[in-house]
Amino acid sequence: MGIRAQGNPLASFLDVWSNTGLDAVGAAPPGSESASSDPVGHTATGGIISDWVDPSPGNVYRTHIFTSSGTFDVSALSGTYPANVEYLVVAGGGGGGARHGGGGGAGGLLVSPAFPGIPTSQNQGTTVTVSNSSYAVVVGSGGAGGIGPDTNTNGATQKGNQGGTSSFDSISATGGGYGSGWQTSPKDGGPGGSGGSGGHASTSSFGAIGAATNYPGPTQQGHPSGTSGPGVPQHATGGGGGAGEVGQNASNPATAGRGGAGLTVYIAAPPTAPAPQNSYAGGGGGGGNTAGAGSPIGGGGAGGGNPDADGTPGTASTGGGGGGVRTPSGACGGNGGSGIVAVRYQIGTTAPTAKATGGSISLYNNKWIHTFVNSGTFVNPSSISNVEVVMVAGGGSGGLNIGGGGGAGAVLESPGTGFTFPNNTYTITIGAGGAGKTSSGPVTANTANDTTISYPGPYTWTAQRGGYGATYPDVAAQPGGSGGGGSSNPQPAAGTATAADSPTPIGTLTAYGNAGGASSGNFQGAGGGGAGGAGSANPGQWIGGPGAVGRQLPTTFRDPRQAPSDSSNPQPYQRGGGLGTPGPAGSYYVAAGGGGSAYPGNTPGNRGLGGAGGGGDGAFDANSPPNTDAQSALVNTGSGGGGAGHSPTTRSTSGSGASGIVIIAYPN
Repeated sequence: MGIRAQGNPLASFLDVWSNTGLDAVGAAPPGSESASSDPVGHTATGGIISDWVDPSPGNVYRTHIFTSSGTFDVSALSGTYPANVEYLVVAGGGGGGARHGGGGGAGGLLVSPAFPGIPTSQNQGTTVTVSNSSYAVVVGSGGAGGIGPDTNTNGATQKGNQGGTSSFDSISATGGGYGSGWQTSPKDGGPGGSGGSGGHASTSSFGAIGAATNYPGPTQQGHPSGTSGPGVPQHATGGGGGAGEVGQNASNPATAGRGGAGLTVYIAAPPTAPAPQNSYAGGGGGGGNTAGAGSPIGGGGAGGGNPDADGTPGTASTGGGGGGVRTPSGACGGNGGSGIVAVRYQIGTTAPTAKATGGSISLYNNKWIHTFVNSGTFVNPSSISNVEVVMVAGGGSGGLNIGGGGGAGAVLESPGTGFTFPNNTYTITIGAGGAGKTSSGPVTANTANDTTISYPGPYTWTAQRGGYGATYPDVAAQPGGSGGGGSSNPQPAAGTATAADSPTPIGTLTAYGNAGGASSGNFQGAGGGGAGGAGSANPGQWIGGPGAVGRQLPTTFRDPRQAPSDSSNPQPYQRGGGLGTPGPAGSYYVAAGGGGSAYPGNTPGNRGLGGAGGGGDGAFDANSPPNTDAQSALVNTGSGGGGAGHSPTTRSTSGSGASGIVIIAYPN
């Protein structure tokens, strides 16, 4: 038999009229498999579901989009369409270098053979034929950016980190190469899916370009970086390579190179969707007096310029490289963006009948659901009644050096009956999480961003960003939608909650957020606040406080096809692969607090765990093995990152907060 959406006959969401002008052949009787002229595709679960029509030739596809690791489960194969599936695998982007540091390379990008619009001379993986089975999906994290100035003679910490590997079945993409700094030995850019650019000390002393995996040739995953010399002043560095283009070279006068462009891949949305929704694997810009721009396609971060500025992180779920840094001060290279995996297959030839466009569109329980994991627009040509909305802001990062856990972004929800949306264009901005910091000492944390929905009037709904955790001894916990956790004396105080209801003429969204925990003051960090409760104080001396629980999405959005399913992860609240994570009452939890760090706390069990909903775990003592960095929050949950361990002399990294999400639903 053909495939159908679980619990939803295709007849309920495929119109008998195609939007390409083809009417269905022989309308099916009530209760039959399909109102389409074709059977539907495979029955499968996992990831965020997007059903969309390609205007030419009019095929309808279902795409499973994984912004975090999970499982693609196939329970039945189509009787009409082939068992082969098409895919996109993008690894995490490389971190930018610090102190005259180069741009980070984009994560490696592979697509299924002869994928439409991609040159067959590059980025080609092998065919994947599925059966009734489960397929592991791994989504690589972005590499941390380098830091400066560096007390080490070889500049070890100025070098960024390589991005994490992403994979689907046997297809594996290599993480983006790191950018290097001027004291790194050697100064060469890191190899990776796309290469990172080298550091720069003088007109004649600069690192070699970073190489790209399998470049050149049909299985190449990206391009090399640009170069920082010869003959270029030391402030300027090259751009990281992108999936579609070599990174640009630095040039006089002290102008850094732009990151290499990524590729546009129409796998999660049709060609009519805005370009950023289909753009992946761009390189990070180099640092310079005039900073290098991020890639024009694919989410690469811009470099840091003059005056002192950090490099911009790569965009989450694109595999973009992080920007490099010009300044010799304590500025950090941008973190690479996390990767993404998408799997698609045909389900018919008749267009879905959604009443609006924008985001990833699916149907569950006779309601259309639009899911935005990156910024975009929701456009409805006519008025829609009973519209339900959930907004989650970006989560705060954990603190450094006995750090408190980051607070979650605020959750805003419409009432159960929803609102009436007049015909309009609604601009949706997804708040980025606060980027974690890497340091051998205290530095100010990065602030997360609000999530907003704006429409003409002008009117805006705003979900407030989460607060970062405190850092010993000189950075207080930040207030936010949910507040960050406190650190050791003199920064034991918790960050307060600022979550507030957000009214517009359409209606009022109710806010959920809570304060972080307060530390007892004796060398441990407290947990960050979450949408479901306040962060916890330390349960004992040298034990980090756990992050607060998040909030479960309303029942409208609990599509079982999109439930997290990665049982291999030892931390149950970090399982992803869909909407939210498991929690006390099932799946679909978001906006949890990050865990606080433990010191000396050499036992892993002493660190504070992230809360249910995707919060990152705290770290324990970075000076005593086994040391560990803090854990970042799960992408698109708006949760807080974990606090970093004690690190007066060694490199330690705080957990990044998670980017937010917007979900909009209305009746079919």
